[in-house]
Amino acid sequence: MASTEDKAAKQESSTGWKDSFYNPRTGEVLGRTGSSWGLILLFYLVFYCFLAGMFALTMWVLLLTLDDYVPKYRDRVPYPGLVIRPNSLDLSFNKSDPLKYVDYVKHLESFLQRYNDSQQDNNNDCIKGEYFLQDDTEDMTKKACLFKRGFLSLCSGLSDTNFGYSEGKPCVLLKMNRIIGLKPRGDPYINCTVKRDTPIQMQYFPSEGRIDKMYFPYYGKKAHESYVQPLVAVKLLLTKDDYNKELAVECRVEGSDLRNNDERDKFLGRVTFRVTVVE
Repeated sequence: MASTEDKAAKQESSTGWKDSFYNPRTGEVLGRTGSSWGLILLFYLVFYCFLAGMFALTMWVLLLTLDDYVPKYRDRVPYPGLVIRPNSLDLSFNKSDPLKYVDYVKHLESFLQRYNDSQQDNNNDCIKGEYFLQDDTEDMTKKACLFKRGFLSLCSGLSDTNFGYSEGKPCVLLKMNRIIGLKPRGDPYINCTVKRDTPIQMQYFPSEGRIDKMYFPYYGKKAHESYVQPLVAVKLLLTKDDYNKELAVECRVEGSDLRNNDERDKFLGRVTFRVTVVE
């Protein structure tokens, strides 16, 4: 008797479990009829279409407020950082082994391609000592002042294709980061010092490491497509007494209102790198 009741209970349980997915008597699937499922799917279709439409509308309104040429918000970086090329803060090489400095030379040569005469001849020969202002022009595409790699003299890679690395007197190129609308006051120049008691001789190109005002202001990547940052080349005139030693060199932007002493940002208006030359 108990066995018959157990079989009946199991059969009823199995039937109830199957009916929860599909009930052949009522035609329900997972407890809902076809019309009920249709209404639910229609609701979610309309709901998600509405959300997609709202998202598209807000993005469209946002894009209407943006300028293709000038960022809307640009007050977070009021002062430029200073960077060096080759792109390394630890320059270490054997001047007698070209394989040890070939990567530095290749990097400098590649970086200076935009400063070739063939590229810069299309730019303007601007008036030195004056800002190249173009705010009153209707044309959104701005002109740029030329900066030829020949301005870097012994560090241009033209007369010495090894940039001084083969003779143990390496060249380092410095540039400021681009900031739209920046017009530094004063007469900015780059000054480098070695962190030790005895200084080393350095040569600056252009003369005195000056950054002329004619390269300011910068109008943005899209408006100023042919613009290149002015460079300052520093040639370290190392002697035998300087070889096989790690020299810490700090370069700063001086002579202007550009900040170079912010302890929270070690690259704001300055940069420190190490040089080790092995014979």
